[in-house]
Amino acid sequence: MRNRVIILLAIFCGMLSVTAFAQDIKAGLAPKREFRGVWIQAVNGQFAGVPTDTVKQRLVNQLDVLQQAGINAVIFQVRPEGDALYDSHLEPWSRFLTGEQGRAPQPWWDPMQFMLDECHRRGMEFHAWINPYRVKTSAATKLVPGHVYEQHPEWFVSYGNGLYFDPALPESRTYICRIVEDIVKRYDVDAIHMDDYFYPYPIPGKEFPDDASFARYGGNFRDKAEWRRHNVNLLIKKLHETIRSVKPWVRFGISPFGIYRNQSSDPLGSDTNGLENYDDLYADVLLWAREGWVDYLIPQIYWHIGHPAADYAKLVDWWAKHSENRPLFIGQSVMNTVEHTDPQNPRVHQLPRKMELQRAYQTIGGSCQWYAGVLVENVGNYGELLRRVYHKYPALPPAFDFMDDEAPKKVRKLKTVWTEDGYFLFWTAPKYKDEMNRAVRYVVYRFDRKEKVDIEDPSYIVAITDNTFYKLPYEDGKTRYRYVVTALDRLHNESKSVKEKVKL
Repeated sequence: MRNRVIILLAIFCGMLSVTAFAQDIKAGLAPKREFRGVWIQAVNGQFAGVPTDTVKQRLVNQLDVLQQAGINAVIFQVRPEGDALYDSHLEPWSRFLTGEQGRAPQPWWDPMQFMLDECHRRGMEFHAWINPYRVKTSAATKLVPGHVYEQHPEWFVSYGNGLYFDPALPESRTYICRIVEDIVKRYDVDAIHMDDYFYPYPIPGKEFPDDASFARYGGNFRDKAEWRRHNVNLLIKKLHETIRSVKPWVRFGISPFGIYRNQSSDPLGSDTNGLENYDDLYADVLLWAREGWVDYLIPQIYWHIGHPAADYAKLVDWWAKHSENRPLFIGQSVMNTVEHTDPQNPRVHQLPRKMELQRAYQTIGGSCQWYAGVLVENVGNYGELLRRVYHKYPALPPAFDFMDDEAPKKVRKLKTVWTEDGYFLFWTAPKYKDEMNRAVRYVVYRFDRKEKVDIEDPSYIVAITDNTFYKLPYEDGKTRYRYVVTALDRLHNESKSVKEKVKL
């Protein structure tokens, strides 16, 4: 009953917040460049045993709603448990797709390729989300014959009801990198993504069973904790090197647990009191950022403003000051946000205040929503608020200029053409020397005849497209407009603009 009341309150607050905050957001408040991501998980049962056509339509419907809500990046789970939601030659089809590990979908399809195509068609990035060490989360899970565990049981350890690659073993790291290399080679992904599952979350009263590995590999370390962090460090560094060697434009991002360290463990830690990346999961996230082994961070700050042990506002401030000059985006919990009211305005939930906090720091370049399903369902009017207020205007993802800062050349031969399908703006892709500078997407802006051309104002963006044409909204042929087209490369560097005057 209490949960029902909370949800009803959240929905009511959400309805109020649309009217309270649905003012126009100008360029200064709604930035032209902002990461607006969302996670789509596979482990929640939304795919298993569902007919292929139904799953495809469900995903298309989700993407349509997400696009309307201004989402420009999708993080899609493709490897939950040493398995695959894609056509892998190395690992079995996932039970989270077909209901049984190793069973291919019928009729056959490749969910990763399908989602990649659908995302790119909508101008969204596609980030392939993998879980590195996890193989089983339940003792009842059956592994298909021929699974890597059957071939190399010595690579694995059991902990609680789970089965994991032993992070200490070079063979584990080599195998995981081989999986990632295969994905990056065969799929046009924009990024490889990992969340917070490194060493397993600790089970009270149970020690992770790696004594034998520590005896074999841990001789140069003061203690097991330092050694475990070293093991994960080696994997992260090796993954980064693997990705860069295959396709230097593909990014590597991490979404760590929201607390790095508490002040009780480290004076430089956050004013919090909870589980820690560094001490409990053996994930030295700041080292990875400092060494340049990761290309972006999305800490999962899933608590509310005012939480007694992990205050959202304190954690946002801490991460904004400790991101080590790597792109930082904030992991948002949709449900947590709508279930709590703003401490300064109990008539609304916490989305307005969280967005205000997020955009107050220059070091924060956007956010990512957990998870797509509740955003699509518009719980607490969250999706509607994004669409009408906070993502009212389109946004380009941040440019990853530390990877490459050379913009593509300008588009060529911009002109208007009448066709049997209507009035179109056409252009030719710019020439390029290598893949890093190839134009993969285009931004179309529209200005009234007397308006100053300002492509830094996102309110003038009418399309972000991978096509080399744009259908013009023909009116009466008397109103004059000026259209501007720019090109984006794989890392979102934007070319100089080309203009065309049009009567519509």
